[in-house]
Amino acid sequence: MNDKLIKGTVIDVRTPEEFSEGHYLNAINIPLDEVAQLINEFKEMPKPIVAYYRTGNRSGNAVAILKKNGINDALNAGGLDDLKQNKK
Repeated sequence: MNDKLIKGTVIDVRTPEEFSEGHYLNAINIPLDEVAQLINEFKEMPKPIVAYYRTGNRSGNAVAILKKNGINDALNAGGLDDLKQNKK
């Protein structure tokens, strides 16, 4: 697998338990239910913000929350497996 990292900030919106079972290299764990409360922190993060979940559905919700709050450089990477496959 290619070790090239995604530029920007990779956010894993799964639970801490799921995150501890495996995650994308250098991802930050911010569970979906905390995204709205941390908007100011997201505004300070390097862009783009790339979010993923187990299947991609909830990461889409996270991206919608970010965009609703003016963070337009946010992307839904889908699920963790999708993100790892796209890294090749």
